[in-house]
Amino acid sequence: MQSESATEFTLNWQHPYQALGEVFYTSVQPTPLTQAHWVSRNHLLSQQLGLPADFLHNHTVMQMLTGNHVWPDTQPFASVYSGHQFGVWAGQLGDGRALSLGAIHTPIGMQEFQLKGAGMTPYSRMGDGRAVLRSSIREYLCSEAMYGLGIPTTRALCITASPDRVLREEIETAAVVTRVAPCFLRFGHLQHFAAIGDNAALKQLTDHLVHKHFPHLLELTEGPARYTTLLAEISQLTAELLAKWQAVGFCHGVMNTDNMSLLGLTIDYGPFQFLDSFDPGHICNHSDHQGRYAYARQPQVAYWNLFCLGQALLPLIEDQDLAVQSLETFKNNYPLLADQAFANKLGLGDLQTSDHVLIESVLQLLAREKTDFTIFWRRMSHAVGRLHTHTPDQAFEPVRAMFIQADSWDAWLPDYMERMHGTDWLAASERMLKTNPKFVLRNHLGEQAIQQAKMGDFSGVDDLLKLLQTPFDEHPAFEQFAGFPPDWASTISISCSS
Repeated sequence: MQSESATEFTLNWQHPYQALGEVFYTSVQPTPLTQAHWVSRNHLLSQQLGLPADFLHNHTVMQMLTGNHVWPDTQPFASVYSGHQFGVWAGQLGDGRALSLGAIHTPIGMQEFQLKGAGMTPYSRMGDGRAVLRSSIREYLCSEAMYGLGIPTTRALCITASPDRVLREEIETAAVVTRVAPCFLRFGHLQHFAAIGDNAALKQLTDHLVHKHFPHLLELTEGPARYTTLLAEISQLTAELLAKWQAVGFCHGVMNTDNMSLLGLTIDYGPFQFLDSFDPGHICNHSDHQGRYAYARQPQVAYWNLFCLGQALLPLIEDQDLAVQSLETFKNNYPLLADQAFANKLGLGDLQTSDHVLIESVLQLLAREKTDFTIFWRRMSHAVGRLHTHTPDQAFEPVRAMFIQADSWDAWLPDYMERMHGTDWLAASERMLKTNPKFVLRNHLGEQAIQQAKMGDFSGVDDLLKLLQTPFDEHPAFEQFAGFPPDWASTISISCSS
């Protein structure tokens, strides 16, 4: 499968887990696709990675990122992990449709590349190892949308596709998305070795994680103190991630422990959704029949997942009380991080004790009326700027117009104005406009791009990619992407197969 012309793009690949041994992974050859072609290329990420200028314009590169050729001196692999799915222990899982090519040094640090959809692996279980064009576009766009919003995430370099058929709920066409991240290690990687009682492998993998991604912990004496601090730091990263998710109305949809990154990254974009109307009980995943992963429950689920991680690390921490103490990092810090995130959205600046009540009251107001989440915050940002030259009634009229029962808004606004007394309105508005995006990847926008792509027109994907990389800018040429969703948007069904 090796292409002789591939040497032009030798990237000095390193196998991130080769020194650990094959208990952690299995070498796998990708399965070729016919008539492969580009769908979309993330030139911004390519530049940030320091790749050659013509990298994403080269036919051989396209073939290699589809899995039709293998880079010289590399051996693709799939890793093994386990995990809880919908709160139930699922046992061994692993990279069922993802193949890692290896890692390379880049200007933004060591980055690992994965091909998602490049064929079966020993961990595919009953699956075919393929990804479809629809789901590949969703992950490609959303991972870049999260990056544009300043939320830790895996990234996506490109999508390639093929007319080869794949069966999901219906017959679809195959695609491969090239994912990039410092690493793809999940809670489930550590859970796997704890579950099978291989404490030596558990320690080896955890030490690898520390050396590669938490090297400052090497200052601590090897032993329980190092692993306790590691658990606390992962808890902190997870708390920071969840606060950012909640602040932009992001629903992950399937927060299984095998979908939680040990680096606090957003990973595995399946049945995700950015809220249209604000509904704390919204369930974006139609496979989630019990509502376990509803928007408002995400922080609680994150803590539950961290508790499972703490259990996995117990053989190394050796003291359950110390493990629970590390998990308190999340419980203590998440509420403050979430309040600060919403305080920033309101332009409040440094958090004050009374701000929690102000924040909760406006969220309750939004929930009662199912107000459009993104548009409300963007209008608030502009309204604060108008206070420089207008009365509060004039400045906030576009916000007030969003409420059917405006009395509740009228009752809340004086408390907000009192809290903002003495504020530099223009400076506050500028900060808010950099915090409250004009554009998010609403489901209907993604669906429109997908339908175009199925017809062979990939311009909608490229337009959204560029827009979502700078979601706080006005982009007047794309005003239609910032409006209220159409009625049919609520009928879009997103499940685990998405």
